[in-house]
Amino acid sequence: MSGVKHKQVYAFIDSQNLNLGVRDAGWKLDFVKFRKFLSDTYRIDQAYLFIGQMPENQLLYHYLQRAGFTLIFKPTQHYFKDGK
Repeated sequence: MSGVKHKQVYAFIDSQNLNLGVRDAGWKLDFVKFRKFLSDTYRIDQAYLFIGQMPENQLLYHYLQRAGFTLIFKPTQHYFKDGK
């Protein structure tokens, strides 16, 4: 099939919704396998993961990037109740 151009396919994933859904199902998500699943099943070329940026999560961000995700950082909000 030379000359046939593959259309680029993108995934836009909200990490908080993904995290809550996976956790509520009682699962733990392997992001490396998930990225491969997206590629193999849906031919996703680029997977964008929208995630809150917090300084203490640098190792997580590096892991996600190595797994093949492009991170889009969102501002985070901190809510306190009774001084906590």
